[in-house]
Amino acid sequence: MTRTRRLSLAVATAAVAALALTACSAGGSGSADGTVTDGKLTIATGQPAYSPWVEDDEPQSGKGFEAAVAYAVAEEMGYDEADVVWKRSTFDSAIAPGPKDWDLNVQQFSIDAKRKQAVDMSTPYYTTTQAVVTTKGSKAAGDTTVAALKQDTIGVASGSTSISSVKDVLGVTPQVFNSNDDAVLALKSGQIDAVVTDLPTAFFMSAAQLDDGTVSAQFPQDGSGDRFGFVLPKDSALTGEVDEALKTLREDGTLADLQTKWLSSETNTPVLQ
Repeated sequence: MTRTRRLSLAVATAAVAALALTACSAGGSGSADGTVTDGKLTIATGQPAYSPWVEDDEPQSGKGFEAAVAYAVAEEMGYDEADVVWKRSTFDSAIAPGPKDWDLNVQQFSIDAKRKQAVDMSTPYYTTTQAVVTTKGSKAAGDTTVAALKQDTIGVASGSTSISSVKDVLGVTPQVFNSNDDAVLALKSGQIDAVVTDLPTAFFMSAAQLDDGTVSAQFPQDGSGDRFGFVLPKDSALTGEVDEALKTLREDGTLADLQTKWLSSETNTPVLQ
């Protein structure tokens, strides 16, 4: 083989390799179906993953709101349960620029224009609402109606949407604290009877910040909260498919049913009446 022939072959080989690498990084995959592993849908979540989003830190069980939604989306996309592969990732790495070793990532990512510069984000599968956090020994324990909560002293964090929610829904003016942490301390000391915050934060407070905490009720959906969506690699070939799957699940009532099951019934968190 002549030197010129060898050089031409090397250039051609390098060009093919570059094209393959570009295809892989653009959509997060080089497989025939647009996934990182042909015939499999690789879904990532946090480590650990907390209830009620994932039960017992086992997303493969399909138990918990986000685990159940992920399997519902996979099914709509044509993947059997056995074809779903779970991985773990940090929150920050999931929304950072660069190639990914997963197809979808689900861990309460708020849909945000800035994040969309680095990754793709699906249409929403859930919009947050406000919730009531209290303790078992509090005066507010067991108060699951607007009429009952009107009689309680409610705390909220400064600058939060919880302030207007308490005023609009409960018709009372809450005590405002510098942060959610300060509101939790006030609840612990008995200065207030309950804290109102967004539902994801409420679950965290009750599980991680209070020994006897409980999320006693949630406000009716008003569509004004943060919208959670799946994260996908930038320019993923699957983004449109995920959006179509979510559209179907939204229209046929599946998302609402899963929300009721995992964020209300299973957690004993009724919607305020």
